[in-house]
Amino acid sequence: MHPTAVAPGVPTLVLEPADRAPALARRFVAEWFREWGIADDSDVRVVVSELVTNSLMHGEGPIVVRVVRDERDGRPVIEVWDGGKGRPEIQPEDHAATCGRGLFMVSQLAVAWGTRPLLEGGKITWAKC
Repeated sequence: MHPTAVAPGVPTLVLEPADRAPALARRFVAEWFREWGIADDSDVRVVVSELVTNSLMHGEGPIVVRVVRDERDGRPVIEVWDGGKGRPEIQPEDHAATCGRGLFMVSQLAVAWGTRPLLEGGKITWAKC
């Protein structure tokens, strides 16, 4: 699904791949959590920051952030789209590494997470919080 083909009414933020993208995504998600009456947004701020940072570092083109509610259980789902070909993978634990722990943190904070390809190329990485 192309960013311009998103469902009407779905909270969507299109970001340029720039250093400020993670902060803008955190603010966007926090605003929607407030709108939905969800008081604790600390985990989701980390999750969206890590997913956007991953897209920024390894993806291509604009980064699209969507926030939806799972119709089955009401839990929020964060989707981050980018045009990169690679698929995110949790890296082996390395205590000396200065980066590469983002998806591990996402896996610990989210109820579920994953990735799926876009028909037009690129991918969506999602996390249910």
